[in-house]
Amino acid sequence: MNMTRTSVRGKKVTAQGLLRCSGLAAMLAGILFIVIQMIHPADILASVSTSAWKAAHYMTIAMCLLALAGITGIYARQAEQAGWLGLAGFILFSLEFAFLMTLTFVEAFILPLLPTDAPKFVEGYLGLSSGAGSEMNLGALAAAGPVSAVFYLLGGLLFGISLVRAGVLSRWAAGLLAFGAVASLAAAVLPHELARLAAVPMGLGLAWLGYSLWSDLSRRAGLTPVDRTTSMGITKD
Repeated sequence: MNMTRTSVRGKKVTAQGLLRCSGLAAMLAGILFIVIQMIHPADILASVSTSAWKAAHYMTIAMCLLALAGITGIYARQAEQAGWLGLAGFILFSLEFAFLMTLTFVEAFILPLLPTDAPKFVEGYLGLSSGAGSEMNLGALAAAGPVSAVFYLLGGLLFGISLVRAGVLSRWAAGLLAFGAVASLAAAVLPHELARLAAVPMGLGLAWLGYSLWSDLSRRAGLTPVDRTTSMGITKD
């Protein structure tokens, strides 16, 4: 069996095509990451039952899925050049998006059912992300905020640095990703609403890396500009 090209009902799925798709996924994830910061309601009890809350968190789940696909392709494109530093950064960064998706699932589908029956729990859970803390004992959940922060900071920083060193994709994009991870430290000194703006460099870096991956592979495949806009990694026999 050819491991780089698989036939599906008269069509061919290529390894490079899948990587181009992951580039598109990274671009969408980066854009969504920025948009979510702009529309996210305040982390207060009154917000949980609103349509804006649901929309922001549904988008966050989609963003996490796209980011996981995107950074997997970005890492796969330069796994050899990125070395162990790249592997460590990729694992930590992937864990951040998987962890964030789990926490967001609770915020999207469970918290809206509890404001009346368990308002203290809802407020405590919201305090995990806002940094306000909780008046009630949340047990192991109390570690969710710090764990997510470590995955985001170290994962983004190591992944970005490894991509700069690898030099396969845009070094400026990789540097911006690493800077975006460090910018998250602003959350410790800024109000939560303003701290969300610190996520913009991360979103831009992720989207830029996605574009760099997509354009690099499209160029290597010898596609025309028109072909690049229509190629999704599946070609007819």
